[in-house]
Amino acid sequence: MTTTLSKGSNAGLEASGVASGTVVVTLSWQARPGLDADCSALLLAAGTGKVRSDDDFVFYNQPSGAGGAVRHLGKQVLGAATVDRVQVATRELPAAVDRVVVAASADGGTFGQLGALSVTVADAATPDSPAVRFDIGDATTETALLFVELYLRGGAWKVRAVGQGYASGLAGLARDFGVSVDEEPAAAAPAAAATRTLGGPAAAPVSLEKRRLVDLESRLNESRAPNASALVSLVKQAGVSLEKRGLGEHTARVALCIDISASMSGLFRRGAVQRLAERVLALAMRFDDDGAVDVFLFGRDAHVAPPMTLDNSADYLLRALKAHPLEGATFYGKAMREVREHYFGSSAARTAPLRERVPVYVMFLTDGEPNDRKDAEEQVRASAYEPLFWQFLGIGRRFPFLEKLDDLKGRYLDNADFFAIGEDELLGRNPVPDEQLFDRLMQEYPGWLPQARTKGLIG
Repeated sequence: MTTTLSKGSNAGLEASGVASGTVVVTLSWQARPGLDADCSALLLAAGTGKVRSDDDFVFYNQPSGAGGAVRHLGKQVLGAATVDRVQVATRELPAAVDRVVVAASADGGTFGQLGALSVTVADAATPDSPAVRFDIGDATTETALLFVELYLRGGAWKVRAVGQGYASGLAGLARDFGVSVDEEPAAAAPAAAATRTLGGPAAAPVSLEKRRLVDLESRLNESRAPNASALVSLVKQAGVSLEKRGLGEHTARVALCIDISASMSGLFRRGAVQRLAERVLALAMRFDDDGAVDVFLFGRDAHVAPPMTLDNSADYLLRALKAHPLEGATFYGKAMREVREHYFGSSAARTAPLRERVPVYVMFLTDGEPNDRKDAEEQVRASAYEPLFWQFLGIGRRFPFLEKLDDLKGRYLDNADFFAIGEDELLGRNPVPDEQLFDRLMQEYPGWLPQARTKGLIG
C-alpha cells in the first residue's frame, strides 16, 4: 500500500514498508520540447544542515557520494513520462550525515511548464512498488525544486514532502546548503554546464570549458609527476584531434578496461600498455572535469581499480598488477558488467533508453578473444540503450570477435568501434604518431554522439 503525502507531511520509512534501509527516490514529470530537468542529491551534516564538501553533492557528473551510499541512477524515458532516480542506503551513510535532500533543476524553462510532477520513495528491492508518493501541483516559476528530504529522527529514518521552489535556479538552492554555483553567461549553454565551488563568494562568470583548460594547463605545469611534461604534449595532441571533430569543449566521463590475462605479460613489461594508458589519460584530461580515468581490469574475474590520474599515472600499472596479478582467462562480459554497474547501477538487459547529461567513453584494451562471447554480446546490446560508447582496441592482428561486436546486429544504436594495432606500431622504430592514434580513437565516437542525443540517451 502506498502512503500519499501532502506538502510538509512525513512518514517513517520502515513503517511505510522500506525494510532494507536502502531506498530509491524517483522523480517523474512529463517533458516538453526544449524543456527538461535533472535530479540531484545533497548530503547534509548534522548540526549545520550544510554539505561537508564538494563530494556531498551528487548529480549526473558526480553520480556517487559517501562511498556509494548515495547514487544517481540516471534518467529514463518511460512512455510520456521522464524519470530520474537517486538511491540512498541510509545504513551506509556516515554518522555525520543525518539528512539527504533530493532536488532537481529545470533546464530550458520552469517547473510550472512541466506536467505531472511527482516523487515516489520505494524499497530498492522493489523500486517500482512505491511506499510513499508526493504529487506537486502548484509549481509555477521555479527553476529548481526541492522534492523530498530523508532525515534521521530518534534513530529512525523518515521522509518529508517538501516541494520548496527556487526562482533563482540551481544557484539559489545550492547556496542554501553551502554550495555556490557559478553559472555561465546567458549566451552559453545554461545551468547544465554550471560549475561548483565551495565556500567564498561566487566567481565572475566564465566558460566552464575555458576554466577547465586553464586549470588543466596549470596542474600539468606545476605537477611533480615524472611524466608530466610528456602528458602536456599528449594533452595538446589530443586537443588537436578533438578540435578537428568539433569536440574541443566536449564533456564525457572516460574509462579504461585493461586485459590482465597472462598473455598480456610481455605487453605490460615492454611498456605498450603504459603508452596507451597515458594517451587515454590525456583524453580524460580534455573530456572530464576531474581529469581522471576510471579503470577496470579483467581476466578470469573483473576488478574495479582506483582511478588513474596525473599524479599516479607514472607507476599506475605497476601498482595495479601488484594488487591484481595476471589471470589465466579472458572474460569480456564480466568487465562490461562492472562498467555498466559503476555508471548506471545495473548490468541487466534494457528495453528502453536511459538518459544522462554526460556520456561515457570506454577504451577496451585486449590482446585476445574472450571466453564468454555470448555474455559480451548481450552486454553490448543492453548498453546500446545507455549513453555509453565502447572503443575496442586489439593489440595484434586477428580479432574476429571484436570485429563482430563492432558490427553487432540487433542494437538500439551502434555503440561500438574497433581497430587493431600492432606492437611494433606502439613501440617499434616507427610508432604510430600520437595525433594519428588519437584520430583512430575518435573515429566513430563523434558520429555516435548526435545519434545518442536523437535517441534520447544524452540530454
